[in-house]
Amino acid sequence: MDETLPLGRIAGVRVGLHWSVLVIVALVTVALAHGRFPAGHPGHSAIAYWALAVVTAVVFLVSLLAHELAHAVVARRNGVQVEGITLWMLGGAARLRSEAPSPAAELRIAGVGPLTSLLAGAVLAGAAVGLDALHASGLVVEAVAWLAAINVLLAVFNALPAAPLDGGRLLRAYLWHRTGDRLKATRDTSAAGRALGWFMVLTGFADVLFAGDVSGLWPALIGWFLITVATAEARQAQIRGVLDGVPVRRVMTPDPVTVPATASLSDFLAEGPFGPYRHSAFPVLAADGSLAGLITVRRLEVTPPQARANTTVRDVMRPLGELVTATPEEPVLDLLPRLEESPVRRALVLDNGRLVGILTVADITRGLAWPTAAGHPGRAGPRRHHPEHSKEK
Repeated sequence: MDETLPLGRIAGVRVGLHWSVLVIVALVTVALAHGRFPAGHPGHSAIAYWALAVVTAVVFLVSLLAHELAHAVVARRNGVQVEGITLWMLGGAARLRSEAPSPAAELRIAGVGPLTSLLAGAVLAGAAVGLDALHASGLVVEAVAWLAAINVLLAVFNALPAAPLDGGRLLRAYLWHRTGDRLKATRDTSAAGRALGWFMVLTGFADVLFAGDVSGLWPALIGWFLITVATAEARQAQIRGVLDGVPVRRVMTPDPVTVPATASLSDFLAEGPFGPYRHSAFPVLAADGSLAGLITVRRLEVTPPQARANTTVRDVMRPLGELVTATPEEPVLDLLPRLEESPVRRALVLDNGRLVGILTVADITRGLAWPTAAGHPGRAGPRRHHPEHSKEK
């Protein structure tokens, strides 16, 4: 979930909001201002209800941020790179660039989130009791009590043993520690996450269809989110299992076709698509043979046909500073996050500054689709040909 509005950094972690966060703010505000507050404490003005509802919704978002920030801080302390935190319609997400290095680290990273929410709920509950003892406005006490309850509920829900919830991470840490197989542990918790998601979807729609309760759409939406993310996590785990220990040189296309930076676009286009330039992206070399950038067919298309004879490849290429680069011995798993974020979804492979290959997401996908023998896929090397196995069956 990409951020729409950056909020800066907290404890060194980049924090942002997705536009859909406005949905949860609106839902919480309306539910409190039109429902809970007037029903429990009638006699106040509409302005009082709405103002307190907005403040309560904002504090709720702050509690979500505290939950995710706790994950991020503990992850960094355990050697896991944190890209940032994004708050959105269904809560928050701390984006981690890598996996926990051990089951113990996984346990610490996952467990701190529910503990933070539980602590926030306890503090807010104590504040509500204190305010009530001081004879504060019942409406204010109601708002603080609601925040306490929602944080406890958040802690309990996140502790359910199903991915991608924190409880799923805790279960994965336990299974990983017990079996030593992180991939199998991820598959098991992802299956639990999909089961929980389908349960929430079915019960949510059942409420809508048979009880006429439109609020059932909310658990159904959360359930669908759980199904989607749990499925994606299982797929990511499979990818990591296949690519674990595989260097870039095993997956890249070596010695890619290059284009001189001084070539005109019309000359370049005249050589394709059936000549030497039959791909969709090409590294660009300067006059001295050094790598200068990358040219894609898509960038060529935006140049008017009448201007292509007087426009060089250098004029429209992506400069080297905007591209992802890698070394031949770099693990593919370390490169993959940067590759997926690249606008061209390609990495140029350099060995001591010399271009030796190019790697695309399609190269990795093709490798994942290749049938593998038992054992560790991706590490299997070429096998010797034996005459007795040459006959087709």
